[in-house]
Amino acid sequence: MYEHLGELLTVLLTLDEIIDNHITLKDHWTMYKRLLKSVHHNPSKFGIQEEKLKPFEKFLLKLEGQLLDGMIFQACIEQQFDSLNGGVSVSKNSTFAEEFAHSIRSVFANVEAKLGEPSEIDQRDKYVGICGLFVLHFQIFRTVDKKFYKSLLDICKKVPAITLTANIIWFPDNFLIQKIPAAAKLLDRKSLQAIKIHRDTFLQQKAQSLTKDVQSYYVFVSSWMMKMESILSKEQRMDKFAEDLTNRCNVFIQGFLYAYSISTIIKTTMNLYMSMQKPMTKTSVKALCRLVELLKAIEHMFYRRSMVVADSVSHITQHLQHQALNSISVAKKRVISDKKYSEQRLDVLSALVLAENTLNGPSTKQRRLIVSLALSVGTQMKTFKDEELFPLQVVMKKLDLISELRERVQTQCDCCFLYWHRAVFPIYLDDVYENAVDAARLHYMFSALRDCVPAMMHSRHLESYERLLDCYDKEIMEILNEHLLDKLCKEIEKDLRLSVHTHLKLDDRNPFKVGMKDLALFFSLNPIRFFDRFIDIRAYVTHYLDKTFYNLTTVALHDWATYSEMRNLATQRYGLVMTEAHLPSQTLEQGLDVLEIMRNIHIFVSRYLYNLNNQIFIERTSNNKHLNTINIRHIANSIRTHGTGIMNTTVNFTYQFLKKKFYIFSQFMYDEHIKSRLIKDIRFFREIKDQNDHKYPFDRAEKFNRGIRKLGITPEGQSYLDQFRQLISQIGNAMGYVRMIRSGGLHCSSNAIRFVPDLEDIVNFEELVKEEGLAEETLKAARHLDSVLSDHTRNSAEGTEYFKMLVDVFAPEFRRPKNIHLRNFYIIVPPLTLNFVEHSIGCKEKLNKKNKIGAAFTDDGFAMGVAYILKLLDQYQEFDSLHWFQSVREKYLKEIRAVAKQQNVQSTSQDEKLLQTMNLTQKRLDVYLQEFELLYFSLSSARIFFRADKTAAEENQEKKEKEETKTNNGDLSDSIVSADPVVK
Repeated sequence: MYEHLGELLTVLLTLDEIIDNHITLKDHWTMYKRLLKSVHHNPSKFGIQEEKLKPFEKFLLKLEGQLLDGMIFQACIEQQFDSLNGGVSVSKNSTFAEEFAHSIRSVFANVEAKLGEPSEIDQRDKYVGICGLFVLHFQIFRTVDKKFYKSLLDICKKVPAITLTANIIWFPDNFLIQKIPAAAKLLDRKSLQAIKIHRDTFLQQKAQSLTKDVQSYYVFVSSWMMKMESILSKEQRMDKFAEDLTNRCNVFIQGFLYAYSISTIIKTTMNLYMSMQKPMTKTSVKALCRLVELLKAIEHMFYRRSMVVADSVSHITQHLQHQALNSISVAKKRVISDKKYSEQRLDVLSALVLAENTLNGPSTKQRRLIVSLALSVGTQMKTFKDEELFPLQVVMKKLDLISELRERVQTQCDCCFLYWHRAVFPIYLDDVYENAVDAARLHYMFSALRDCVPAMMHSRHLESYERLLDCYDKEIMEILNEHLLDKLCKEIEKDLRLSVHTHLKLDDRNPFKVGMKDLALFFSLNPIRFFDRFIDIRAYVTHYLDKTFYNLTTVALHDWATYSEMRNLATQRYGLVMTEAHLPSQTLEQGLDVLEIMRNIHIFVSRYLYNLNNQIFIERTSNNKHLNTINIRHIANSIRTHGTGIMNTTVNFTYQFLKKKFYIFSQFMYDEHIKSRLIKDIRFFREIKDQNDHKYPFDRAEKFNRGIRKLGITPEGQSYLDQFRQLISQIGNAMGYVRMIRSGGLHCSSNAIRFVPDLEDIVNFEELVKEEGLAEETLKAARHLDSVLSDHTRNSAEGTEYFKMLVDVFAPEFRRPKNIHLRNFYIIVPPLTLNFVEHSIGCKEKLNKKNKIGAAFTDDGFAMGVAYILKLLDQYQEFDSLHWFQSVREKYLKEIRAVAKQQNVQSTSQDEKLLQTMNLTQKRLDVYLQEFELLYFSLSSARIFFRADKTAAEENQEKKEKEETKTNNGDLSDSIVSADPVVK
């Protein structure tokens, strides 16, 4: 009876502690009272009758005094127990006082023996009730047993704090000293001080012993789980049925005891740290999380074998009831055999009979309560011997545990308290990631985190508890992503990259030096259930790698092979089944993308050099150990990626670029220093051409080249003529790129049309479908196929004449009278070629040097640029009239013959130094002559692209004749301009 009264007082104490720790409730209550004052000043505004306010305020004050002031327990024990009408006097009933005190001491003796022991079950909760009973005894009878009071406080050394709820901890010493201040005077100062400082000492000792506790319980729980599997897997033998039931009962109870001990350690330690506002070390956090895992492992063990456990529990309860009935039967016979009659003996016998009758039935909570009350009477008057009473108490305790095994295990393994200690979760995940050996323990931790959900579903401070659940879900997932999943993704990606690029020797990957983590264990985990989702680590990392590899491949398509290898390595090393990217791989060798070149055409023409014969662009310089190249195949594959429409857009961008460059070109030609020199050279050539066999003198070009250098030199050592040469080279590079675009388009079209057997006889699929009367969808598909085949046939049969377009769009402007200064261009070509040859020889000589800055072996953009500008100005005939390359050839051949003649003369003198000098001179002349010959061949080839065989007048005449022929034949379709203009 007194134990049940103690349970009631424990509930009242818990309510007081909950309200006292609920700061939000207090704040909101204060705000509500302030609101009432406002209502009191102006009731009509709130639609409330003034006469109802005062009763309501009194009711609130009463409610506050009874509930919100933390006086529930105090009000309960301070109420008037004595009858005011002269009836029963409780406070002066010495017999009751003695019985009350004796019962408290008896219960305390049973509790004290078990506190802190491995077999402890609910003694801590009973200790709270004993403290409450002791305070109630003092309040009624105003007497204190000094010795017993000291014994109660001595327990605080063993149990300094008790967890009442998930996040509220209760200190029994504070409670006893506050509720019995008179009794506190019985203790000396040292005892009080020792009690106060003991919590700090206890916390320090607990922090130091946590690691050992974890190791011990890890062994205990693992051993217990093996016993559970072993016992529950065996078939029950009928000849040893009772023994088997006893073993199962002991194993079940042992599992519950482990769960209770672990739960007590976790709750007490965590709540002490939080209550005393002390920081928890990482070691303590890891140890406590390990204990949480062990707690959930016990629960999962019971859940996993729940069918067998449930079947065993029913048999075990019957077996325990049978043992209890045997013990009661022996005691009942002893009472009956005693012939002395008394009312007390009759009461004892009646209690035993009641207990016996109650045990003959299902082991419900009510029946067990009746048995407990009956035995509290039935054990009086030495009905049981000492050696009989203890086994009966053990059996009844086991019966209580086994009958409520599922509920008790669920209660002890409930980890809803983690909601108040979520700060440990990031540290736990970091530990799991660093020690990937026990990755499977994540299931236990998330099972513990799910225990917080039912408590949150009872929340009432929000409009809907779902908001609280969503916030909790979001918080946990963000922590998981940040501290585990994202780190795992980055580490796997890093490992794959380093494994693929081992030839670069980026880091020391010796596992004996830098350590090693087997992250593959994370991918063997089953999906983790959390809320309404399953967290699949394998799928998460696989999706991240798929997304990363796909995006990076699209950015740099030439790296497809690297990412393909990384994808295969991920499957081989980690078992991750990657999704195929389905991006063009082997066929898509495109180098720099046409789109990028088009957008940065001004950068491209300055950084790349053009080779006319191989139709290839080569990077001028690079910070890497290789130079990028762009050829027709790259352009074709790039056009295949973006579509043929990009070709016209590219030419439009080139047109815009040429406009800017020709503006600079015109400014240079209009410069007074340049224009005056050119006019002077033209006049000079006209005067001496008859005397010089119509050949432009080489010396005059050299003189022009030297004269330009006198006008000024840039910090890089370049003259104005060097810059003008670079301008023309960039214009020529742009034209070379347009040529490559056209060739790439034809290459792409020919590859696309190669599967058509006969271009001259293509079947019309639309007509065939109509003849067969097929469905409308098939007809649409056939129509699209015919359209595609028609486009491919037209594109492969003839390419767009982009050169002719770019000539036609600029030529009229160049040949206008206002641009008369451009007519002098042909005379500047000889010194330009001389400047180019000197530059080209210098670049080629740097190829054999260690410092290769500025080295190059080709630059045909200059020849393309000269040929293009001469065509725009219609000056091919004027330039040919200079016979410049013939003059150069004659000059160098003459010098070579002179050097050869000197060599023959000096060969007899045996002057080796002079001979070496002559040999070097001859080699230099050969190089210059060869370089001029190469330039002549490149310029002649480039002129073919621009139809150098015809003048502007002849081309106009040819165009008129074609138009007249078309008009006479009535065929006007070819004169229609394309609907998609190239030059805008």
